[in-house]
Amino acid sequence: MLSAEPRSDTAISKLTSTFTPLRFPTSHLVLAAVSFLAVLPFVWMGIPSGHDFEFHMFSWMEVASQWRQGIVYPRWAALAHWGYGEARFVFYPPASWTLGAALGFVLPWKLVPAAYCWIALSLAGFSMYRLARQWLPVPDALFAAAFYAVNPYHLVIVYWRGAFAELLAASLLPLLLIAILKLREPGASPALVLALVLAAAWLVNAPAALMIHYSAAGLALLLSLHDRSWKPLLRGTVAVILGAGLASFYLLPAIYEERWINIGEVLAAGVRPQDNFLFTITTDADHNRFNFLISSVALAEIFALAAAVWFSRAERRRHRPFGLLVAAWGAATALLLFSLSQPLWQYLPKFRYVQLPFRWLLCLNAMLALLITLAFRRRAARILGSAAMLAAILFVAYRIQPPWWDTAADIQEMHDAMSDGTGNEGIDEYVPAGTDPYEASKDLPLVSGSGGQKLHFQVSRWAPEDRQFVVETSAPIVLTVRLFDYPAWRTTVRGLPVATGRTDESGLLLVPVPAGRSEVQIHFSRTWDRTLGGIMSLVSLSISFGTWLLIHYQRSVILSGASTSRSEVDAESKDPYFPNERRKES
Repeated sequence: MLSAEPRSDTAISKLTSTFTPLRFPTSHLVLAAVSFLAVLPFVWMGIPSGHDFEFHMFSWMEVASQWRQGIVYPRWAALAHWGYGEARFVFYPPASWTLGAALGFVLPWKLVPAAYCWIALSLAGFSMYRLARQWLPVPDALFAAAFYAVNPYHLVIVYWRGAFAELLAASLLPLLLIAILKLREPGASPALVLALVLAAAWLVNAPAALMIHYSAAGLALLLSLHDRSWKPLLRGTVAVILGAGLASFYLLPAIYEERWINIGEVLAAGVRPQDNFLFTITTDADHNRFNFLISSVALAEIFALAAAVWFSRAERRRHRPFGLLVAAWGAATALLLFSLSQPLWQYLPKFRYVQLPFRWLLCLNAMLALLITLAFRRRAARILGSAAMLAAILFVAYRIQPPWWDTAADIQEMHDAMSDGTGNEGIDEYVPAGTDPYEASKDLPLVSGSGGQKLHFQVSRWAPEDRQFVVETSAPIVLTVRLFDYPAWRTTVRGLPVATGRTDESGLLLVPVPAGRSEVQIHFSRTWDRTLGGIMSLVSLSISFGTWLLIHYQRSVILSGASTSRSEVDAESKDPYFPNERRKES
């Protein structure tokens, strides 16, 4: 049962400064089992092939292949666009494709999506349990965590969207709220904890990172206003800077090299914010159908949130500022789903790159899980609410848009296409700026003359980041290489650097060679931004580690001093000459 007594600020500080240990294996096993039930339909229905499913599967297969070739941190997706490539891994955060590729090393590819979703849902449940246990007894915390792990929006991601990186980011939201509440504490520890969460967000999913950073700013501001202190806001600012520094090995190249790709395609028609507010109608019937599906789920959750906010008001008053932050965050995310928030999407810096307003359901569901638990104390009410959410999912699955399903044979076909070098369609926004990938021919040789003229050449190495071949020509010629031109490519002919060009529309790399036999080497070089980003991450990591050591040293000194004082008191209390009155005072 929830405590009926309000907790003092001191108690709150103690709760947020020390995480309550998880009761492993009981709580973890329960949450893992609940998450497993969410992916159990994979067994008899097949593999749900959502909007981003193929993008992630091909990315995982590509990364696993490059690992086998000794490339630890891939940058260039060599088999995208049927072998012309794209700089996908410069811009897409590494956490999701690292996890997916690692699973592909130990499991058959047909099992990897289910395993990935199970892990992501379980992590979301674990992190919510950690947050909820700061305020709730074990049964209530377990309910909140289970509800969050398999909430309706997570199921939409799993079965309709295939947005695996976004799903992985769900585990960070409860940790964000824990870190925000720690900002009330003195010292460097609060900023360090929040910085780690913010850095993780950048490395998991860029749109989710934007949502998390805006949420952190709003929550820190609200906490500062509540406490009438600027310290939470200042510590939050330090955390943002340190978090960006930790993630700089990814973040700096992604920011700097953005000018080298067709980044505008990220906000193409159909994926702009104005096309994806709730119940928006466009000229695309398929888009409208999915929008109605997600809008129906969102509306059910908003009604549930409103009811939970109302019925939890007494509990929220007992648990301030926790209750205030939870209710405010939930209400704000609900507002952002509707078109009346359009000015925010238009004018807030980079806010439009969240792209899809319904992505804010990721945050809304974290608050919904907590508020439902606070509002409805009886088991019957919770079961009824959970059943209503499940009914909403079943309704949209059977009446609006069923999920799309792939089979094991489909996954094998994808793997075969990657293994034999056929490749995949790729993503428009990651191709070099000014390049139209649809102008590139699937039948173009690896090396050719102008207009696809056939040449005699011999390939000595054709790897993702290295292309080496020998060509013989009777006269000087400009070679066309089956490779999209990108500023990171460095080319040498006969061991000497040469200035390369590119075709007008297809953006293919052009290499001039003299008459005779020429050895051509094309290498994906380390640009200065990648080097600087790595240095910044190492410096930030050193600062973080040094701060952590200092904090633990100070704590050990304090604990040692307290232990010494206690020993002295105990010794004095046993002294036969020590007065009774003084003994009692001690």
